Amino acid sequence: MREPDGALGSGTIGARLTNWRTRHRLTRVAFAQHADVSAEDVSSWETGQDWVDRRGVLAVLANALRVDPTELTGQPYSPTGEQHAAVRAVAFHLRRHLAELPRPPDRTAESADDLAALLRTAVAAEEAGDEHALALALPELIRAADHVVPLLPTPASDEQAQELRVHAHVLAAGLLRRLGYRDLGWTLLHRARPGAPATLPVLLEEVRLLIDLGAPEYALARAARAEHTAGGNAELSALTAFAHAMAGRREQAERLLTAAVRRAHDERDSATLAVARAAAALEYGAPDEAAEYARAAAARTALRPVEQAQVLLISAGAAARVGDTARAVTDLVEAEAIAPLRVRLDPFARELLSALASRADIPAVADAVHPIAERAGLAPPSRRTRR
Repeated sequence: MREPDGALGSGTIGARLTNWRTRHRLTRVAFAQHADVSAEDVSSWETGQDWVDRRGVLAVLANALRVDPTELTGQPYSPTGEQHAAVRAVAFHLRRHLAELPRPPDRTAESADDLAALLRTAVAAEEAGDEHALALALPELIRAADHVVPLLPTPASDEQAQELRVHAHVLAAGLLRRLGYRDLGWTLLHRARPGAPATLPVLLEEVRLLIDLGAPEYALARAARAEHTAGGNAELSALTAFAHAMAGRREQAERLLTAAVRRAHDERDSATLAVARAAAALEYGAPDEAAEYARAAAARTALRPVEQAQVLLISAGAAARVGDTARAVTDLVEAEAIAPLRVRLDPFARELLSALASRADIPAVADAVHPIAERAGLAPPSRRTRR
């Protein structure tokens, strides 16, 4: 994947849309017709009067330009601050590890118990939405997984160790996906347990990757394959519903989520599906419903910190859509306090942040938004010290 360059690697989705459209020598009207969107929408995105907050819309724009969605989001972003730089560096470390010659497992150096301990640290960081801690843990985790578990499964392979290896690779692929290194993430997934059928965690991460790539139909096909592996899984239902919402099939998304809620096994399942309802509603363009579902999801006691941040971002996006700027800013600030880098590196959170910053004509709003925008690299630095 190319690194960001100049104007094409900075700014909002609308600004990058302008650059790519002009590269293709298309007028706004011609591009709108090609993408099957209105010229008024194109103008609003490019001039900053509106912002892109739906993966389905991003996919339509990217497909019309025949570019990867990351070309419009600008991922991977140039590092802003030491922690962001450390997170970006994980891609270099993992790529270098993949390039090394394979070595036989060294069970005298590490054991499955050692691998499990490293995995628990990484999982805790993932559930907290702490991208920095996760990035610091991943290189050692993947190295340990390769030392403990043979690269190619054998009849004598420890099944528990194999599961630990798969989980480690899925965590790494997830962070790489969020950073924008999706090719490397896909490689990690297919390396998790080569020669064996894909397990549910791998299939779920592949669905997420395909959603981020702007390919909801392929994501649904992958989800159907996962359904044969573990039908009734709440996370699978959530991803499938979101892919339907992304493809513009609101009724299918709602029907699927309603059925999934009925068969939820426990509070964790219920929490997962509550967040999914809010995310799907925002994706199919119903901000009032998204806000209502987000409030309901926020009351779930089983929400993990990363999900709390996600719910707050959904609520912020919904509030901004209906003109409640104060609520949008409050929710965005709270989400960033919970999972700082997860929020600052999310392309749609960055879009919202840019939109709020451009509309911050109230001093209190400007004071709240500017520090986050500065930490995300979306505003000129002030005298505040970057984190």
